[in-house]
Amino acid sequence: MKTLRILFIMIFPFLLNAQTANFKDYFNDQTMRIDYFHIGDAETEIITIDFVYQYGTWAGSTKNLIDNFNNGAYYHKIFDFASGKLIYSKGFDSYFKEYQTTDEASKGIKRTFHESAIIPYPKNKIKFVIEKRDRNNILNEVFSTEIDPSDLYIIKDPVKDKSVTVIESYKSGDPHNKVDIVIIGDGYTSGEYKKFDRDLKRFTKVLLDQEPFKKYKDRFNIRGVFKASADSGIDEPGANVYKNTVLNTTYYSMGSERYILTEDNKTLRNLASHVPYDAVYIMVNGSRYGGGGLYNTYCTFVADNQFCDYLFLHEFGHSFAGLADEYYTSETAYNDMYPEGIEPVEPNITRLYDKNNLKWKNFVSPGVDIPTPWEKEDYDKADYAWQKIRREMNKKIAELKRNREPNEKIVAAQYEYDKKDKARSEEVDKYLKSSKFVGKVGAFEGAGYNAKGMYRSMLDCIMFTKGAKPFCKVCEEHIAKVIMHYAE
Repeated sequence: MKTLRILFIMIFPFLLNAQTANFKDYFNDQTMRIDYFHIGDAETEIITIDFVYQYGTWAGSTKNLIDNFNNGAYYHKIFDFASGKLIYSKGFDSYFKEYQTTDEASKGIKRTFHESAIIPYPKNKIKFVIEKRDRNNILNEVFSTEIDPSDLYIIKDPVKDKSVTVIESYKSGDPHNKVDIVIIGDGYTSGEYKKFDRDLKRFTKVLLDQEPFKKYKDRFNIRGVFKASADSGIDEPGANVYKNTVLNTTYYSMGSERYILTEDNKTLRNLASHVPYDAVYIMVNGSRYGGGGLYNTYCTFVADNQFCDYLFLHEFGHSFAGLADEYYTSETAYNDMYPEGIEPVEPNITRLYDKNNLKWKNFVSPGVDIPTPWEKEDYDKADYAWQKIRREMNKKIAELKRNREPNEKIVAAQYEYDKKDKARSEEVDKYLKSSKFVGKVGAFEGAGYNAKGMYRSMLDCIMFTKGAKPFCKVCEEHIAKVIMHYAE
């Protein structure tokens, strides 16, 4: 079958109209999936179309078609070709953008990533545009092409995979005014189907018992998609452990031992297409701590770790709401993720260049100074010491696995790590709860992988430390806005 491969930028006098379009004027109640390759290094960027698909019902809102959250490193934008009117948009982050911040990319090593834009199916010819933020966070067009929905080479109603099972975990109504979540399993064998079903139901409850999701419980549909993997578990390259799984998820993504992602976007999207969806979870059948989240792309989490509930919620904060990490003591694979001198677009962290116009100024507690002088020095000293211990213990466990040491020896080392990790988490909770600023909203230094010059709104939050706790007030309020963007 011939692919739709187009790589050109059209110079055309399109008018940017940010007003929401009438859905029925421009779209049919179906989904268009635009698959493309994202290629480059730290300085170069090439985008080329792979395939375009037509299938299913449109899962998103038919009212809120324009994304005004101004979040994410990129935007997909759809313009009506005849009038130039902006009729759909969505911000997102990508694996490619993260790769651009690595040492490999800075050395000019080019890599290729597969991505997808999921949009309502247009009635007429459109201009498909991808915009990217520059160093000043200004969006600029990096790719555009025209797509005719009647094109002969658009793959219409692709045959579904008969080996896939769909489970309705929680349903409250029509996809158009609900947040539709799909949870796809990876590393579950055919003999572990019942475990997948139990895990799916367990994490459905975790989400709907947590605010603000609990408050908006009747705004969600949650479905599971199961396809058996040949092997149980996922890849651990640092331990020379490789598994044959459906989605090819792996630890050590971007060089980080706890970061779980997949580069098999096409398989992910093919599996997700069995149901209407707004947000994608990948539930990994494993117990070693790990997860990951890319805004409006997908998130991953392990199902059986002692902190799995936290991982499930924390990573969804990234992928669903575009929340930033608020921690700063852990090592990351990123270089210069938040350039100095530029205010981050994420709603829950700030450079605090203008304290009189703080992003969350309406939430600031009376009598709290901005910036807020919290007990940071002692916290940093203890946590940097723990991070060093944590890294050494994880290296030891990986070495034991690489050397194929007896399983009881590996289990004992993992048990010792888990025990110390839990103790450190409890110590952090106790320390932060003893502060005079507990429950207060201010501007607390330390956020977004930066110990200095970056601030978060509250002492603690699911986006800051591990454990059973609420989202901070700023994160909770933003999540509620995103829920209603899909559910109105």
